[in-house]
Amino acid sequence: MSFSLQFSNLLGAVYRHGNLSFSRDGNSVISPVGNRISVFDLKNNKSETLPVSTNKNITCVGLSPDGNLAILVDEDGAAILVSLVTRAVLYHHHFHKPVNSVSFSPDGRSFVVTKENVALMYNAPGKNREFNAFALDKSYYGPYDETTCIDWTTDSKCFAVGSKDMTTWIFGAERWANLIYYSVGGHKDVIVGCFFEKDSLDLYTVSQDGALCVWESDTELDELRKGPKYSERKKMAEERKRREEEERRGEVIKGSAGAPEDVEGIKNVRYKQKSKHFFNKEDDFNNLTAAAFNKNTHILVTGFASGAFHLHELPDFDLIHSLSISDQRISTISVNPTGDWIGFGCSGRGQLLVWEWQSESYVFKQQGHFNNMASLAYSPDGQYLATGGDDGKVCRNDLYRNFRTLTSPRLAQFSSLAVDVSGELVCAGAQDSFEIFLWSMQTGRLLEVLSGHEGPVSCLCFSPVQSVLASVSWDKTVRLWDMQDSWQTREVLRLTSDGLVVTYRPDGQELAVATLDGEITFWNPQTAAQTGSIVGRHDLQMGRKETEKITAKQSAKGKAFTSLCYSADGESMLASGQSKFVCIYNIKEQILMKKFEISCNLSLDAMEEFLDRRKMTEFGSLALVDEGAGDGDGVELGLPGVRRGDMSSRHFKPEIRVSSLRFSPTGRSWAAASTEGLLIYSLDTSLIFDPYDLDMDITPVSIRCQLKKKEWTSAIVLAFRLNETSLIREVLEAVPHDQVAVVSSSLPDVYVEKLLDFVASSLENSRHLQFYLTWAQNLLTLHGQKLKNRSGAILPTVQQLLKSIQRHHDDLSKLCDWNIYTIRYIKALSKQRGMKRMAADSLSEQEEEEEERGSVLMGSEDEEEDMMSEALIVN
Repeated sequence: MSFSLQFSNLLGAVYRHGNLSFSRDGNSVISPVGNRISVFDLKNNKSETLPVSTNKNITCVGLSPDGNLAILVDEDGAAILVSLVTRAVLYHHHFHKPVNSVSFSPDGRSFVVTKENVALMYNAPGKNREFNAFALDKSYYGPYDETTCIDWTTDSKCFAVGSKDMTTWIFGAERWANLIYYSVGGHKDVIVGCFFEKDSLDLYTVSQDGALCVWESDTELDELRKGPKYSERKKMAEERKRREEEERRGEVIKGSAGAPEDVEGIKNVRYKQKSKHFFNKEDDFNNLTAAAFNKNTHILVTGFASGAFHLHELPDFDLIHSLSISDQRISTISVNPTGDWIGFGCSGRGQLLVWEWQSESYVFKQQGHFNNMASLAYSPDGQYLATGGDDGKVCRNDLYRNFRTLTSPRLAQFSSLAVDVSGELVCAGAQDSFEIFLWSMQTGRLLEVLSGHEGPVSCLCFSPVQSVLASVSWDKTVRLWDMQDSWQTREVLRLTSDGLVVTYRPDGQELAVATLDGEITFWNPQTAAQTGSIVGRHDLQMGRKETEKITAKQSAKGKAFTSLCYSADGESMLASGQSKFVCIYNIKEQILMKKFEISCNLSLDAMEEFLDRRKMTEFGSLALVDEGAGDGDGVELGLPGVRRGDMSSRHFKPEIRVSSLRFSPTGRSWAAASTEGLLIYSLDTSLIFDPYDLDMDITPVSIRCQLKKKEWTSAIVLAFRLNETSLIREVLEAVPHDQVAVVSSSLPDVYVEKLLDFVASSLENSRHLQFYLTWAQNLLTLHGQKLKNRSGAILPTVQQLLKSIQRHHDDLSKLCDWNIYTIRYIKALSKQRGMKRMAADSLSEQEEEEEERGSVLMGSEDEEEDMMSEALIVN
């Protein structure tokens, strides 16, 4: 089995804390999840966790206006610059202090970072190669307390910074003569949000006590004038003051007074409070916690600690909508560029919601496990994952419903659960009575209570091929129960220590047991003989918790594996416990093959082997100091039953652990339920940016030059060496249809698989169906034998290709069937109408004949009357 497994995705958690951001097109929301970020595609119902991470939990995310770059800042102020196109880290930077907010200018030329009471403006990294991507341009001082928020004017000339000192400061991004800085007050609490009006210096400020101030500027944006530097302007002011003093003494010294006079002739920017409004709050504890403003729609969205949010239209402060979406405080709000969708993040329950306010419906609504994830299971086809957590929830892509509740005849604390392969039997092990309860899934009736263990039952597992139940207990035994022979004990396996986990090999011919002494023993269930063992205590490599008095090395002696899982072929085994590592062993050789580090997030406890000496004092570690409730780090614990105003709530740092492991039935991936969430490692993952044989001459310009020369093969090879998806698609679709066979035959072997994989992924969503099918046909026909020799490696690509072709075939079949039925209906309808027309024509002909016949009869009657009248006249 190959072990070039890579991190594929993070599930089970959709939001932790930090600010939400929408993509440039507004169809995706970017959410910080621990020390990673996840991108949720709201149009295609897909999610992706970027393969980048910070050292601690992410608190700030800044997205460039073009959507290509993102700045991620963690709790300590360490930042990384990430390319959202290539999914790669471009630069590392440390601000040395916790950062409160990050915001790019609308023109993308600079960005502002606020920390403590300072605003720092940096030149944004551009297309040029730079050694230092974060070049500090200016530092802005003004607030007397920590800053809270940032907002830019639409032309990037100025920006505003809110502060905890209840003031908002307006700074000029350039050296304006009439606006260097300006401060506005009017609030009695912390500033939560400050927002400029579109194409204007008019400002809105929102405070935590639910007050909104509308500020009107007497200057337009186009009236800002360039001026000298602040230091030069200060010297000019001192020189002017000195001249005034000399004039009073009767002395006049002439000099170059032109510059000060020009500056004095420019009117400085002034603000006045136009109006002030207040939000309706339920009580004093229902503070305003988040705010967002869309300049195009003039919609202000505010969130409160009660989980409610309001929509107001500014500047008139007209209430549009009000709704409660959670029982927890709303931590962050973001509005997409069009103003249609509003994203909400609730860190207390790990909720992420996207609300379409015009239709009053949810576009996206998910909540991860807000406590530890305890277990997971794959569906038989490997397409779905279900997780269970300590919060009492079961999460999956499809909804579950409670259709049966199984109860025991007496009170019991269940510690383990298992279901047989047929789904007919359900059993649960008790931790207090040492018994195993067996129910029928069909009827829900208790079938039997199995007794025999002398300690708590720690794990249960059914054989995949026989009707046999294996149970392991703290009494150092494994019991095999025959489900067909009156539920009697078939065998008893004696262990050297307390049993923790038991699991069967997929073929049912081997049993693995993890014990408290850190060993994994293997047994033959037929002969009850031990076939091997692995001593893995030292492989776990435990970390030291901040509250522990002993070293990590000493602590590891009491640790053991708490989760085991066989691979699909039964040749390898995954093992994990209270550690950041997952070990994979070769069972036959009984050796460690690889260790996977599931997290590098230092915000979790027991991540490092040694304590940070910088936090050690003569009274102990500073990490043990509880700073109380609020927006602190870690998980919040409150008093039971208290919804709001809990002054006793405290925070703790979750300990890193892996509680459950499962291999996919396909054998191509495995999943781990951990403190970080549900981590998936897969062999089928494909990196978006993986440059191959790259040099300085390979650029998009050189590739397009090859296209102009009609060097199709060379252009494709260069595009794959640069490996940018958009560029590869551009080059591939530029190849004429009649040249596809020639280009396919001339491709080097190393690029055939790359191109086939790209065609398979593009065929799923591309409109050029025949074009990509032609590419696939030629690649498979011309290179079929070579690809067949590597069938194991390209099997996922072929499966994806078949899946796409089948989906298009189904869609086209439905369309063709519909067209056939429509043509038949139109044909039948036209035939029916033709028959009606023929019937109408024949009827009209009959009427005409009858009329003619009637006219002839009338004519003969007239002639007879004339003859009779003539005869009467003669007589």
